[in-house]
Amino acid sequence: MKKPLILLLDNGSIQPQATRNLRKLAAELSHLSQYRVYPVSLQQADRIAPGELDGIPAQLLESFLSAKLEKGIRDYLAIPLFFGVSRALTSFIPNLVESLQSIHGPFRLHIADVLYPLPRGEPRLVRILKDQIEPLISGSTQPRVILVDHGSPLPEVTEVRVRIARELSSLLPPDVQLSEAVMERRKGSEYDFNGERLDQVLQREAQKTLQTPIALSLLFLSPGRHAGEGGDIATICGDVERLHPGLDIRISPLVGEHPHLIEVLLDRLRSGLRALD
Repeated sequence: MKKPLILLLDNGSIQPQATRNLRKLAAELSHLSQYRVYPVSLQQADRIAPGELDGIPAQLLESFLSAKLEKGIRDYLAIPLFFGVSRALTSFIPNLVESLQSIHGPFRLHIADVLYPLPRGEPRLVRILKDQIEPLISGSTQPRVILVDHGSPLPEVTEVRVRIARELSSLLPPDVQLSEAVMERRKGSEYDFNGERLDQVLQREAQKTLQTPIALSLLFLSPGRHAGEGGDIATICGDVERLHPGLDIRISPLVGEHPHLIEVLLDRLRSGLRALD
């Protein structure tokens, strides 16, 4: 069969730097794989002014596929920039494909594995987090680390963070105190599987002692409304630091900024192509 059109797919953000990072990764993946890889978002990125993206508008999956389908292209492979199998992959995309098929006729969109597929996991992702947190805890006695993700209403997505935390703990020095947190979660006991919110965990740790820094290990890929400069994570940390003068909260780089993430993405691309043969 003909090789499919290959997409690097993220959820989308209104922050220009998120699309810039997506384009950077797609360019690196294109270079290493020798296939053209298109950077595409599910939503929101089309709200970014093209002037903030070197004059090139961000592409959303719906409009991207519609344009390619009109040219007769019927096979696609999406490499998801997602840690786990979220509803974006199990609901949003299938519903979009069904809608487009009703207009353009049958086509195939194969989604490669996520970054941390269950149950096998992805040790390289855990090592990336280790690399990013080690400089933040160097020299500290009984350092404190909090692994934080966005939070999800799906237990299987939370399980990704739980598994990663367990593996990360085994790679860090034995005196490291590792906790988990979510940036946000829905109200109600039915979502207790998410664990505690980041602000709650930080407040508790601040009340224990102000002498030992707290390092946040960010399970986030790209800068946007939540992570990165001026995002929700930074705001939460700043609020807690103001309440507890002297507290030192150190925030790790984002996973999407680590040079070895591209190795994982390249494997996802190659395995996705093999699955289509």
